[in-house]
Order: sequence, then structure tokens, then C-alpha cells
Amino acid sequence: MTGPRVVLVGAPGSGKSTVGRALADSLGVAFRDTDADIEQSVGKPIADQFVDEGEPVFRQREEVAVATALTDHEGVLSLGGGAVLSEPTRRLLADVPVVWLQVSSGAAASRVGMGVSRPVLMGNVRGRLVALLAERTPLYREVADHVVDTDALEVEASVADIAAWLADRVHS
Repeated sequence: MTGPRVVLVGAPGSGKSTVGRALADSLGVAFRDTDADIEQSVGKPIADQFVDEGEPVFRQREEVAVATALTDHEGVLSLGGGAVLSEPTRRLLADVPVVWLQVSSGAAASRVGMGVSRPVLMGNVRGRLVALLAERTPLYREVADHVVDTDALEVEASVADIAAWLADRVHS
């Protein structure tokens, strides 16, 4: 296996799942989400994992899930918003094409609603997003080979942007 065609990173509400599925359809490849992998392997939602075992245990599971997916998935791979917090994960991402789906806290807040299924956003969703973006933006920037502003683009335009970027990579 050669690894994923492209890896999507970004904050909750940036469009990783929505854009990722549409991009995979457009490219004729499979879509995979490491958060879904973790939920399936553990047998419970991520929010419950945060409550029952805590964030550090979840982050360890996430490192393993990302490393596994980077090895055995060849399509579009979406990482959980906090995956970039891991230094080992950031090192692994240096070897694959990474697109950062950039989003403002306002747009993300309107997309995620009350964040019931997103444990890192429990409580003041907009305030948590502002803090989360302040912490993670430098890390997203570090791993990204290409940036798409999902505030400004509809899903189809985001997909077209990423597909064109991937095509340029192949031809250059």
C-alpha cells in the first residue's frame, strides 16, 4: 500500500467529513474517518470515551488509529480535529499530502451546533472553539501542504480546489 491520496485536518466544523466524502466520491476512492475507526474498535461514541476513560486515553487510541490508517488506507482520510496535538502523528503526516480545512470559530460554531457529540466543545461552544483554534492553528499550519478556507467555499468548490491541487502535485 502507498498510503492515502490525501489527509484532511481541521477543527470540528471545518467540513472534514462532508468535504472528505464528497472528495472521495469525486476521485473514485474510499473515504475513511479515524474518529469512526476509534468508535468502532472501542464500541462506544468518542464523547463517552472522553467521559469514561478521559482525553489522554482517547488521544493514545487516536495515535494508533491514525498510524494504522496512514499505513493501510489509500483513499481520502479524515483525522479527528485533535490528532495534530500528537508529535508522533505530526511526524507521520510529513510523508503524505495534507490539506488543512481552515474555518473561523463563528462558522464552525454554526456548523457543530451545541457540540453534544463533540466532547472538546461541551459548554460554551464558541468560546471553546476560539481556544481550540488558538491552540491548534499553528499545528494545522505545520502539517498542511495545502489550505482550503471552508468559510468562503461551498463543498463542491472545496472539492474542486483540492482535486486541482492533487492533480498539480501529480504533474509537477
